[in-house]
Amino acid sequence: MPSALSAGIILFRCREGSVEVLLGHPGGPYWRNKDAGAWMIPKGAVEPGEALEEAALREFEEELGTRLTDVPFPLCTVRQKGGKVVEVFAVEGDLDADAITSAEFSMQWPPRSGQMQCFPELDRARWMGLEEARAMILPSQLPILDALEERLG
Repeated sequence: MPSALSAGIILFRCREGSVEVLLGHPGGPYWRNKDAGAWMIPKGAVEPGEALEEAALREFEEELGTRLTDVPFPLCTVRQKGGKVVEVFAVEGDLDADAITSAEFSMQWPPRSGQMQCFPELDRARWMGLEEARAMILPSQLPILDALEERLG
């Protein structure tokens, strides 16, 4: 599979007749001061030989620290701004957004300093109604919300 292929999961729940989705805010210095248009679904690269659903479940667990037990359903495919294709699955569920524990990545920071620092893949997560989610999600992931809304009717 090409390295530009990712898989992810949008977790949703129904509260008081409204749909809410769980979005994550990327960690690291580049995203530190960005909010609207920066939130995303947990997703990541599909490893060679890995099924799309398996990759989506693994990435969800790595980025949120929670293993899903329910089986997600295929939702849509989106192409992000940089050309990466994301196969998106959805599952209804619930978790404490304030209790996430994300895997970390390391990068040289500050740039050209020679110092490596670790940052969480997601520094926080939050439940949002669809209207708020539309304002907060990466623009290239907006079709995910449309597909979910259409699927749920």
